[in-house]
Amino acid sequence: MVDDGLWTLIEPVLPPWPERSPGAWPVADRACLQGILYVLHNDMTGQLLPLQPGFGSGQTCRRRPERWQQAGVFDRLHRILLAELKAAGALDRSRACADGSHIRAKKGGSDTGPPPVDRRKTGGKHHMLCDGRGTPLKVITTAANVNDVTHTVALVDGIPSVAGRPGRPRRRPDSLLGDKGYDSHPHREELRKRRILPVISRKGAPSIKGPGRLRYVVEQTFALLHQFKRLAVRWERRTELHDAFVSLACGPIR
Repeated sequence: MVDDGLWTLIEPVLPPWPERSPGAWPVADRACLQGILYVLHNDMTGQLLPLQPGFGSGQTCRRRPERWQQAGVFDRLHRILLAELKAAGALDRSRACADGSHIRAKKGGSDTGPPPVDRRKTGGKHHMLCDGRGTPLKVITTAANVNDVTHTVALVDGIPSVAGRPGRPRRRPDSLLGDKGYDSHPHREELRKRRILPVISRKGAPSIKGPGRLRYVVEQTFALLHQFKRLAVRWERRTELHDAFVSLACGPIR
């Protein structure tokens, strides 16, 4: 359920419903949001959403996230929640951790492909960058056969500018921790150009001692993200609709 405190943050960023919209009067935004979260937690299609709590129909919980995503609602909500953490001193920008996690794409669609472990199936991948405490900063959805290193720069450049304290908003971390899948000389240079220290193990060399104990936070964040069962298996054929669910799920992870 969406409590009053969270709804106070979400309600101002939702776009108003058109006054001359055709059809019946829409389900209230708060009830629709609760229905979307219900679908996320229980890995079910919108058509199976129970009507008794007043969540609305399956079409409501499919079209409303798409409309909110196009209006940039989830990106603004993410920045608001990060600002709340920064104001409380709970955001660690001294380091960031990057990793990728495969998911099954049951219905295929855009940005899907054969995973390396089973070429007969269709899958996708979540590329994530989180801060030193495990708060997700950026998530990118790609096909399962896309290498992690190819999205290193996109993850870093996609970190939102976070307010919350006096002074210029800080975007980039001091260092980036990654496993050997992120070993690439050109990408190391791109990180250094952005004044980010790459702490990445090199292929063919012994693993760096220490970062493994610091990188566990990104694996823990993936576990929390995929507790939303609808995200552990991708059912949406359109990437932008799946990204809307991912952005919404990142909000409670802090």
